Amino acid sequence: SMKILVGIKRVIDYNVRIRVKTDGSGVDTDGVKMSINPFDEIALEEALRIREAGQAEEVIVASIGGNECQQQLRTGLAMGADRAIQVDAANLQPLAVAQILLKLAEKEEAGLVMLGKQTIDGDNSQTGQMLAALWDRPQATFASKLTLTDGTATVVRAVVSGLETIEVDLPAVVPVDLRLNEPRFVKLPDSMKATRKPREVIT
Repeated sequence: SMKILVGIKRVIDYNVRIRVKTDGSGVDTDGVKMSINPFDEIALEEALRIREAGQAEEVIVASIGGNECQQQLRTGLAMGADRAIQVDAANLQPLAVAQILLKLAEKEEAGLVMLGKQTIDGDNSQTGQMLAALWDRPQATFASKLTLTDGTATVVRAVVSGLETIEVDLPAVVPVDLRLNEPRFVKLPDSMKATRKPREVIT
């Protein structure tokens, strides 16, 4: 009866050409299409496939941000997540994000925490590693293939020299790479169903 917690972040859609504000203080997001960070979407797709294969009972999607990230949580629910959690906070650095995900992982007793290997805005690739350290659980970063058997995860990692296969005990943190899968498209009936799924907002 494993639960999978998937962290997703609202980012400027990767197809959008970004514009810098005229005063140079940051990126202009006015009227810009926002989406789930593509790596996080891959993490969610993999979690859904694990549940569909009967290896997990529930997929929980979580995002940290203001009410605007409800849009991405709805997309996550429409893709197939069972419920959504919004943690109301703004502009946090990776360590703070990892600390929040730790509390969620503990509260939900997650057997697996999945997220993208990095976000396309910050590009830090730190949150998953920090979470694993704080949680004192194994990590298998840059996952390009994931297989679960009897309380362990076998992960093929995309490393500079090629591929590396490691085995970790669950619970574990698995930040995912691009080659893991191709996320599904959301169909209209799924979007309608998503509105009836449980959504929680916590501070």
